[in-house]
Amino acid sequence: MIDINMITTSISLEGYKITKSFGVVRGITVRSRSLIGNIAGGLQSLVGGRLSVYVDLCETSREEAYQQMVQHAVQRGANAIINMRYDANEITDGITEVLAYGTAVFVEKAD
Repeated sequence: MIDINMITTSISLEGYKITKSFGVVRGITVRSRSLIGNIAGGLQSLVGGRLSVYVDLCETSREEAYQQMVQHAVQRGANAIINMRYDANEITDGITEVLAYGTAVFVEKAD
């Protein structure tokens, strides 16, 4: 199995040359906070400061989308992803889509 450990938001990888492009790869998840989580988040917002309930939800969502994107790239035969980005959209009140995407490529060490 190919391990992708070269992922960048840049359009290139320093010291490597792109020898093949596999196109756009993506990972997507749709999440909502439970009723109890929304209550806990609401209580935290009354006090102010960091809303850990929502931070945890965002981190979990991003990680899930990220891992799906990496899996998609591996399935295509890539060993790197360039121009990686996240996007998020609210589908309906309290339900959010998180998308991780980039260009899957095969790179080799530059001479």
